Amino acid sequence: MKLRTLGLVILALFVAPVATHAQTDEIQVYDAAIAEPGVINLMLHNNFTPDGLKTPAFPGGLIPDKSYNGVAEWAYGVTDWFEAGLYLPLYSVSKDRGATINGGKIRLLFVKPHADDHKFFYGANFEFSYNAKHWDPDTFTSEIRPIIGVHLKPWDFIVNPILDNSWRGGFKSLDFAPAARLAYNLNDRWAVAVEEYADVGPLRDVYRVNDQAHQIWGVFDHSSKIADIEAGIGFGVTSASDKVTLKFMISRDLWVPKKYKTDKN
Repeated sequence: MKLRTLGLVILALFVAPVATHAQTDEIQVYDAAIAEPGVINLMLHNNFTPDGLKTPAFPGGLIPDKSYNGVAEWAYGVTDWFEAGLYLPLYSVSKDRGATINGGKIRLLFVKPHADDHKFFYGANFEFSYNAKHWDPDTFTSEIRPIIGVHLKPWDFIVNPILDNSWRGGFKSLDFAPAARLAYNLNDRWAVAVEEYADVGPLRDVYRVNDQAHQIWGVFDHSSKIADIEAGIGFGVTSASDKVTLKFMISRDLWVPKKYKTDKN
């Protein structure tokens, strides 16, 4: 009986709905900016966790500590209100599994046209993912990412009340993982920001505060005619969060129709 009880306890720890925050390839707050029609853009996402959780988010998952996650994000401007994207390949290098391919995603982003020119802007992003078993326990998942923001020059405030969908359990089983950004634009090419990323759990039964993932980030952005860069460092504020994470994103237009070519300098 004692061994059976111990086995049940261990099983309960594996399936309990707390502190199961999977890693992510993309640490970014969407601001409703998209590529102009006909423009092809490539963004490389790079995230490294020098001090992270020592156990996987689910049995067989990657261990966040000392892991590097990355993905190439390909984007194409379809109209002035719609951008299509492809995340491929999505990959990791972790201390427990070495180099791995984690899957891929399709992205459909709908926004208010020319969001940078408006005080109030909005949009909605939809992602559909195919996941390797070590990346997510569900083979197929999706993301619903509303975008709401204001430009109060030189300040920007943006929220992304993200809902992750595992295609099980209906609306109340959607996982609430909001992100927010408060930025100060030093000039047209430089900005500094504070960002917050969280995972508070399914709508039907949110996690206790200390079991939620919360990270506060310091970030800077730089734009030039060569490439756009975003980099930052994040610190976990709950025990269910990675203590320190670094991110570095670099993007560049690969193809620009002649009518859009301008000198960013």
